[in-house]
Amino acid sequence: MAEPAPTAVPQDPAVASAAAPAAGEEGAVSKKGAKKAEAKAKKEAEKARKAAEQAAKQAAAGGANSEDLAKDNYGEIKHTTKLTSENVHLREITEAHLGKTIKVRAWIQNARMQGAKMAFVELREEGNWTIQGVVGASPEGTPVSRQMVKYIGALKLESFVMVEAVVQKPLEPVKSTKVSNFELHLTKLYLVATAPEMLGLSLAPASRAVGRLDEEEVKEEGVEGLSITDTPVASLAVHLNNPAMHKRAPVSQAIADIRIAVEDLFCEYLRARRFKRFHPPALIGAASEGGANVFSLPYFGQNAYLAQSPQFYKQFEIAGGRKRVFCVGPVFRAENSNTPRHMTEFTGLDLEMEIDEHYHEVLHMLEGVLLHIFRGLVKDYSEEIKLVRTVYPSDEFLLPEPGKEVRLTFAEGQKLLREEGPEEYRNVSDDEDMSTPQEKALGALIREKYKTDFYVLDKFPVEARPFYALPDPENPKVTNAYDFFMRGQEILSGGQRVHLPHELEATIRSKGLDPNQPGIKEYVDVFRSVGVPPHGGGGIGLDRVVAWYLNLPSVHLVCDYPRTPKRLAP
Repeated sequence: MAEPAPTAVPQDPAVASAAAPAAGEEGAVSKKGAKKAEAKAKKEAEKARKAAEQAAKQAAAGGANSEDLAKDNYGEIKHTTKLTSENVHLREITEAHLGKTIKVRAWIQNARMQGAKMAFVELREEGNWTIQGVVGASPEGTPVSRQMVKYIGALKLESFVMVEAVVQKPLEPVKSTKVSNFELHLTKLYLVATAPEMLGLSLAPASRAVGRLDEEEVKEEGVEGLSITDTPVASLAVHLNNPAMHKRAPVSQAIADIRIAVEDLFCEYLRARRFKRFHPPALIGAASEGGANVFSLPYFGQNAYLAQSPQFYKQFEIAGGRKRVFCVGPVFRAENSNTPRHMTEFTGLDLEMEIDEHYHEVLHMLEGVLLHIFRGLVKDYSEEIKLVRTVYPSDEFLLPEPGKEVRLTFAEGQKLLREEGPEEYRNVSDDEDMSTPQEKALGALIREKYKTDFYVLDKFPVEARPFYALPDPENPKVTNAYDFFMRGQEILSGGQRVHLPHELEATIRSKGLDPNQPGIKEYVDVFRSVGVPPHGGGGIGLDRVVAWYLNLPSVHLVCDYPRTPKRLAP
């Protein structure tokens, strides 16, 4: 078959005129010149053809972009949006999921574009369960288009999304996420709830140790609107004023999980030893224990008060025939104490039990429950403890060896301070209660001497104890009462109670109180009404146990919603 004739290429008249032979020259173009002209024409024609093809491709691409074939695979979720793939939590992803399409609901922890066709996102569920997501535009524009990639890369941090993705292996482990050996190749993403443009507290500072501990209103420079890669320090006030982001931080969730574990372990230990749970009231008709530091409120034409402790009600349960009882609930203290150790409302873990022969039966029970808690945390919450220590570094909490528990009398503790403590404690008295600095100094001495952060001080002086604490029959200057300590800070007070009404009236009067005054009279009447066996107990501050175990700078970091003289919200 003959080849097609070359396409004629129009020439500019000026060019043609310049190429024509001048007058007086040969009337025809030479053979050599004709070949050069033909080659040049072919070259120009090929160049024009390629330019036309490129223009056609660009026009086609423009048409595809405007159409967006992936438009149904992303955007704000609608009530009609349904994903039928298996719902899988990040902690559940295994090798069995490789190549499978799954559904995940999570927060956008980070998002970044990688050119115009690819984006990377970090997805986070609860705690620090995170995974890398990858989204790349398909050549044909579906299931992922360039517009979809751009949309995902621009999502606001901490927005909540639902995605459908294929589980794949990354080229190498992703060090920035907890799920490091898998990644999600996104094919659909729907925005369930968007975050604001500016966050009051972003995840980076929420995940770091707090700065200022006071509640003064201080403008926090450089906190709002930060990305996950920023690392400022936010004050405790900023944390607590932004509860949602504060609680999203993995360290906050780890502390919360440990807190509930302490409560659960407390209940578990006591139930196994025949303790019965009950619920004391928070509203009472008179200032409990005769103290003035109570919250009052109007109550149908009279005054009511928030209970300082469940102490009286634990004893009423014993008087009512229960041998062993416990309760968990709020305790209120109207004390204007603006310190990292105090709150106006805290959770108490309380127990009371009948004494058979000696009040140390109660001391040993309380010691046993706390040791059970500490060992249970090490056994089942080591990951949470490790996570907290990455933010709030601390030494391991030292426990005494079984059978070598440290139990000192109050006088022995003061003697240790006088002989081996700092110079300012050379003259501490056995008849006066310890100050907080004294307690901390003694704790440091006991850790060094006995290799434990947990110990008991027994036989507190009468002046340092409430009226219901039983004086030692052999030494009326001290009581059958004790405090428990962690890292040199008190977390429990308890002891044997006065159970005979005439002795109870005498101890009440010795404290300058009237046994017939409202609130006190009803208490004494219970012991007048029936015979009550010898008994004792103790009250543990839940938030302090967690704070001192983890060596946190404030109990306010432990409480879910702390209440202080300056804080009633959120």
